[in-house]
Amino acid sequence: MQSDNKTAAILVIGDEILSGRTREGNAHHLAGVLNAVGIDLKEIRVVADEKPLIIEAIHALDSSVGGRYDLLFTSGGIGPTHDDVTADAVAEAFGVGIEMNDEALAAMRARWEQRGVAVTGNRLRMARIPLGAELIPNKFSAAPGFHIGQTYVMAGVPEVFRAMVDAVLPTLPVGRAPFSESLDLDRGESDVADDLKAVADSYADLSLGSYPWHRDGSYGTMLVIRGLDGARVAAAMAELKQRIGA
Repeated sequence: MQSDNKTAAILVIGDEILSGRTREGNAHHLAGVLNAVGIDLKEIRVVADEKPLIIEAIHALDSSVGGRYDLLFTSGGIGPTHDDVTADAVAEAFGVGIEMNDEALAAMRARWEQRGVAVTGNRLRMARIPLGAELIPNKFSAAPGFHIGQTYVMAGVPEVFRAMVDAVLPTLPVGRAPFSESLDLDRGESDVADDLKAVADSYADLSLGSYPWHRDGSYGTMLVIRGLDGARVAAAMAELKQRIGA
């Protein structure tokens, strides 16, 4: 699909995702949000809680440090335990130091005092922010995420992640949300592949996809057409229906 929208990637960080212990849902949620506001998600990557892997991924994905995409969103690894190494990795990726952030610390202390929570060294780790980064607020526990370069670093806990996404959304360079039309057929992909390709060749500015399904002993294909011009999407779908006799 041809697009002048900003591009983005999502970096999911966590051994628990790679081990299969935790089902990942943050990338799925953010993908829907980005699509709705006209930011083109191009890649989702998952890495372990290891600094070299996180640094390598940031350098590959964030355009401000030589990567491919306009925006990068990360999930996970900014908690209070020894394996939460994301903040340190991000600081190293951007070549800056990391230290206690006064604004973050004040918000967290106020929250702890309100709830009668003891201040511990482990909790204080969550106030360590790379120098020059801007905070992303966290309405659930006050421990913030942060934004540096074109990278938005957010928590892995789903409720907190979604709150942070809501907080940064108004600041993002949104574009044009795509139009989409779909056609559900009780025919296999092979039966419609030639017609789908013919329409795709005629509408090179659009994205045409074929997605097989199986349910209740039956099978079929969902055909989807996406693009930034609603009239073009409708015209392509009309031609596709005519070709396949739908």
